[in-house]
Amino acid sequence: MTNKLFGTDGIRGKANEFPMNAEFLTTLANVLSNVAVKKHKKIVIGRDTRISGDMLEAALSVGFLENGIDVISLGVVPTPLLTSMISYMDVDMGIMITASHNPFFDNGIKLIDCNGDKFSDDFYSIIEKEIEGYCKDNAKSFDKIGKIIRNDSVVEDYIAKMRDIAPNYKALQGLRIVLDCANGAYHYILPQIFKDLGAGVIVINNTPDGYNINKECGSQHTKQLAEVVVEAKADFGIAVDGDGDRIILIDDKGNEIDGDQLLCFLANYMKKHGILNNQMVISTDWSNLGLGKYLKENNFGYSKSKVGERYVIDLMKEKNASLGGELVGHIVLSQYAKTGDAAVVGIIISLAFIEEAKKMSEIFPLFTPYPCIIENIRFSSREFMLESVEHDDVKIAISEAKEQLGDNSNLIVRKSGTEPTIKLRVEGIDEKVVCDVASKLKAIISKYQK
Repeated sequence: MTNKLFGTDGIRGKANEFPMNAEFLTTLANVLSNVAVKKHKKIVIGRDTRISGDMLEAALSVGFLENGIDVISLGVVPTPLLTSMISYMDVDMGIMITASHNPFFDNGIKLIDCNGDKFSDDFYSIIEKEIEGYCKDNAKSFDKIGKIIRNDSVVEDYIAKMRDIAPNYKALQGLRIVLDCANGAYHYILPQIFKDLGAGVIVINNTPDGYNINKECGSQHTKQLAEVVVEAKADFGIAVDGDGDRIILIDDKGNEIDGDQLLCFLANYMKKHGILNNQMVISTDWSNLGLGKYLKENNFGYSKSKVGERYVIDLMKEKNASLGGELVGHIVLSQYAKTGDAAVVGIIISLAFIEEAKKMSEIFPLFTPYPCIIENIRFSSREFMLESVEHDDVKIAISEAKEQLGDNSNLIVRKSGTEPTIKLRVEGIDEKVVCDVASKLKAIISKYQK
């Protein structure tokens, strides 16, 4: 069953409109209070730098407080900090208020269990059913009203945990790195981590104002970062997204290095150091076919999950893998983090780079990607997006496209779980055929844009 509200990474929408409005989030908090917050009667909330974060945190807090649930407020923190530190906080669950790489006018929530893991589709189905049957007039007990607890120390604890990944506090001495913090939740934490480890750091997009998160910067927009890396003669650049669970690299010549290439680099390093469980790498159906070819030719195990970080993590657990990730830069190193963590991955990449003793541009690319076209077809609402691929002419066109592409190809027409967008991926051996198929499919799906 497809959930109506929860996508691959929680709930997203335009801030101050359903479901990202105060009324709905108060209702959600009421439902979660009764379904998921039972042992400690305490939850923790973090948020990114969006202007709507305060409003949405306040709405959630009302719903919890009126049910006698204490709320620990972390303020602005990256998602990986919350998932990494929650197990030490004696809470029932956590909520991260973020729309990740989306623009400031969007927002969302990610629900995190007490172990730092994301909840299952079955859990979300239960929550949605409870929301549908929720009655505002449900009687509340006023024997106990929850309180808000501010926690500022968790940031220093997280920074210390990151420093401990490296062999010593000056392990990155001699490196010259440019950090693009996306005007997001890592805006001061990420630079502090790398400075503490001895790296020479140039920081850009680290002055959030509530509106500039991800605006022409971060993991989705790397042009500025590439220019600064080249101009500063830096070793490489790191771009993160608004909540810090994605990482994209820029080499010394300004070339972008995506998540697929990073998986290969990390796999080689971890195998060399004996920390790659089962010699296994996990990615998703969205990864380039060249990734699988490279890994198999170099004697790595390889499996693919559905698109979405939590599906990657689920398959990593099933295969007892310590490395997994997505093309877009969600990279999970389970030895160090519960979910994608740009700080963790950045540190390990930096250590591996020092060990390689080559320029980044001499290391990458590790494999030649298959010709691939990716199109994002955006709709005005999730409902219109869902309907678009159910039309007969679209289904016929998809079937014909698969035949035209033939073997050694990959065609995905995916309903985004985080925004009202159809994500089209066309990949194959023949670049001309790939371009032709992508153009035709985009045109026919776009007919139903509203």
